[in-house]
Amino acid sequence: MLPDSLSTQVKVLGPTRFPNPLLQIRSTFVERDRVLLPSTLQELEPYLHREPPSFEMAGPRRELFFDPSTIACGILTCGGLCPGLNDVLRSVVLSLTYAYGVPTIYGFRYGYAGLAAKNGLEPLSLTPAVVEDIHTKGGTLLGSSRGPQELGDMIETLERLKVRVLFAVGGDGTLRGASALAQEILRRGLEIAVVGIPKTIDNDILWVERSFGFATAVEEATRALEAAHAEARGALGGIGLVKLMGRHSGFITAHASLANSDVNFCLVPEVPFRLEAFLGALEARLRARGHAVVAVAEGAAQELLPSSGERDASGNLRLGDVGLFLRGEISRYLQGCGLEFSIKYIDPSYIIRGVAANAADSEYCLALGQHAVHAGMAGRTDLMIGYWNGHFAYVPLALATAQRKQIHPQSELWQRVLGATGQPDMS
Repeated sequence: MLPDSLSTQVKVLGPTRFPNPLLQIRSTFVERDRVLLPSTLQELEPYLHREPPSFEMAGPRRELFFDPSTIACGILTCGGLCPGLNDVLRSVVLSLTYAYGVPTIYGFRYGYAGLAAKNGLEPLSLTPAVVEDIHTKGGTLLGSSRGPQELGDMIETLERLKVRVLFAVGGDGTLRGASALAQEILRRGLEIAVVGIPKTIDNDILWVERSFGFATAVEEATRALEAAHAEARGALGGIGLVKLMGRHSGFITAHASLANSDVNFCLVPEVPFRLEAFLGALEARLRARGHAVVAVAEGAAQELLPSSGERDASGNLRLGDVGLFLRGEISRYLQGCGLEFSIKYIDPSYIIRGVAANAADSEYCLALGQHAVHAGMAGRTDLMIGYWNGHFAYVPLALATAQRKQIHPQSELWQRVLGATGQPDMS
């Protein structure tokens, strides 16, 4: 269900008052254009006689809220590693420096922990020279962490350093933290903008058709599946079992399965399955074809595993290892069937997370960073840079974090997965 128009409105610190320095080199600017949320005739039908919901289009404005030559900006990265983090950092620094002439940019180390003075983590001074080649490396120059910090402590740091725009790069937990920070800043009447840049390798944030790092993750996951297929074909009763990332959403597993097209079983969190049905279907596949490839998202089949009840610093429930679980269950089942088999188990998670971004993601990260800078300079706050219906847009953080993006079992994507794998209904 599409949100109403009121919930798509982005907060603004105040009226714009300074000319944009880009006026000297750029001829086109965003005026009042907006990005429609509906994308099909069926979705548009209820709005034939009223304005459909829309997002404010991202891009540079002719006038700014801040005088860029007099302010400092800050940036931090939170959560797990993801291809493209350094690309985003570099884009923000280059855009602030060369497009807007911002003289001081702070890189807060290890996420929100670096913004809290009590932790004693001095920020890095970021310049074009510092970020010159970081996009060629995986990980994040600034380091990352999970978990919240005290709002007052972080705001004191921003005020002490005269930071007027903070860029927070992270997933849903990071964005919720950014929203809480932005709202407290507004409550105190301070002129500090908070702009989120959505980072989720799982591609599970709403109103972002493809999050950065996802294309790289699918590409690397496909390599793991190719290796699993080679191993499976090279043994009598060979089984290639690959566990991929995806706590709550199986987009990496689904898209890698489609890109590879050698996967026979694609298991994702959104589509529960009965263990007995899966094992029976796997046995039938081995008897008919002699080998099989299984791709499973890390969050799949958690209802079949014992739960420790433990949570990480972000509050996420610690998952059971579905890969090891399935390897054990497959072995026990096939031994009982008297079949000769060989399982090769591959878990490339941290290899995928830590690689540098591919070309498609690098270009995308550049655009996200540029649009984040445009938003901050124009005084937009409590928002993230989204991408919807082919356009970059400003999405209120409350809307972006309202729920998680997941694969719908009736979606075109999942129907294509079923067609490519040929797996039966195992519910």
